Amino acid sequence: MALLNIEKILNYIPELFETDLKGQVDIFKKLEKILIFDEGFIYFANPDSLQLKYSYKMHQNYIKEKVFKLTKPLNDFIFSKGGKIFTDSDELSELLEFNDFKLNSFMVSKLQIKSTVFGIIVLGSKQNNFYKKEDLEILNSATSILSYILKDLELSNVFKIQLKALKDGIIEKNNAYKTIKEQNEKILEADRVKNEFLANISHELRTPLNSILGFADILDAQLYGDLNQKQKEYINDIKAAGTHLLGMINEILDMSKIEANAMKIVKSRFWISRAVNEVKNMLMPLAHKKKITINDVIPQDFEVFADYQKIQQILYNLVSNAIKYSPDNDEVTITVSSNDELFRIEVHDNGIGIDPKYHGKIFAKFVQLDSAYTKKESSTGLGLTITKELVELHEGKITLMSEVNNGSTFIVEIPF
Repeated sequence: MALLNIEKILNYIPELFETDLKGQVDIFKKLEKILIFDEGFIYFANPDSLQLKYSYKMHQNYIKEKVFKLTKPLNDFIFSKGGKIFTDSDELSELLEFNDFKLNSFMVSKLQIKSTVFGIIVLGSKQNNFYKKEDLEILNSATSILSYILKDLELSNVFKIQLKALKDGIIEKNNAYKTIKEQNEKILEADRVKNEFLANISHELRTPLNSILGFADILDAQLYGDLNQKQKEYINDIKAAGTHLLGMINEILDMSKIEANAMKIVKSRFWISRAVNEVKNMLMPLAHKKKITINDVIPQDFEVFADYQKIQQILYNLVSNAIKYSPDNDEVTITVSSNDELFRIEVHDNGIGIDPKYHGKIFAKFVQLDSAYTKKESSTGLGLTITKELVELHEGKITLMSEVNNGSTFIVEIPF
């Protein structure tokens, strides 16, 4: 009989609950205190195979992590109720390749947690008919405890592997972090120089351009002599081109300020209708050119506390875009409303519309969607980016509702 004396077994059972295992030998040493065996093996079950995880007095030709295909006979005894004793060693030796071990008796017990079987423990003896029913009962009792300990040990091994990988990679990560930090500093410096250059060149361009527009206004007023029809057309062309160029320069300058965190808001109280009317007046020449009507819907005027110039710029950018991408002889509608928490500006047009797949992209810098209208209209691709930044400076948000050929509605919501 493979059992040690019962008194020793009963005294030793509490020790099985100790989980301070350092490896596979500890598991089998625990079992040796209550059972007699010449060799021991622990296998973990996979969906279609059985893999050797731990062994005791392992033979050289029995490779660790060896995998056995989960055949039906193997599956049957793994999941057999109450484990199994093999008095005829040939059956198990064939399945688990014990032929060279000179083992003649085996005991097999399931490793399981609750109803989940995750492996087996196999104990072998060189003596014939060595194991009895009582031996298997003791092994099953021990295995029910060792199942939890083995799972803890496996998790511990995983953590150790991860910790080693972390330690091995920490120097490499630090070096990579240092390189990335240096590169980021260079990129930030290059970005700063670029923004300074754009800001400076924008200022330098605005000065002569304002002079050109100023002289064009003087000529158009005919203060120093009458102009013929062709001269008037040329003066208007100069003013239109100069105004468009000035708008583009202002967009570049605004973007430079935003990226340099130099854009500030100065809040004041004003009636929302004032901002809407001024934008309508500024954009009336552009609207008349395309015979577009600008409607405003303000059910009830109200005061807001915000940066007047930037609210005006938000309206200007959205309404000018709506006019730009609308067909001739159409209309653009500005709708303003409020509640206790925020005020809302909607700019709607019946123009070309925007495919929903591009809704997340149009607020990015330099994005211009390809269409028949956009090819005719020159732009920096910064207008909506700046608009979004100005809205967010007011802690608000901007959204879009649009489909191709069904127009667009830009919605701005800014908290009071």
